[in-house]
Amino acid sequence: MLTVEIEALLHELEVHGAEIDATATDRTQKLLNLERPTAELLFLLVTASGRRRVLEIGTSNGYSAIWLACAMAKTAGNPITTIDRDAARAAQARENLRRAGVQSHAQVIEGDATRWCAALDGPFDCVFFDADRISAPSQLELLLPKLTDDVLLIADNALSHPEEIAGYLATVSALPQFDATLVPVGKGLHVAYRRPHINGVASK
Repeated sequence: MLTVEIEALLHELEVHGAEIDATATDRTQKLLNLERPTAELLFLLVTASGRRRVLEIGTSNGYSAIWLACAMAKTAGNPITTIDRDAARAAQARENLRRAGVQSHAQVIEGDATRWCAALDGPFDCVFFDADRISAPSQLELLLPKLTDDVLLIADNALSHPEEIAGYLATVSALPQFDATLVPVGKGLHVAYRRPHINGVASK
């Protein structure tokens, strides 16, 4: 699916991430990248559904952003917008995106994701939540007016952190016209899709 060079970089980041996560005693020092099967599924979901305006909340060192940027290259989409509050991680992400040769397909933003959700214009046809699960419900509420009719919402850690993500899942389940499923891959990927309106009528 990806070039040999990008595959080699992703493997390097996977090994490095596993080493950091295994030795870091402070959770804030961990990279917490997606597992490879989850990243592959994310890539397939975004490309197969032709997403073109993607927002990622939680950049870390840019591992998942590389996958999403590659997806945008495939769908001829706009550069992804990815947000991380940590300046050092954002710098790592920019460098890794550059090394992958997909820096033109991604915009890395530093700062509080909730504030940026309020400030960004949109529209977005896909949002990937992979950061602070507690803040995800309020972030989603802020983003709702900026989402396309057929938006795809994806959230990681649905199985690994059920209590923390419960508020987000409840918020999504209360939204009209959304179909959702939980995929038991990696730490659990929650996928929700809003059925678009056709001639002013919501599809069934």
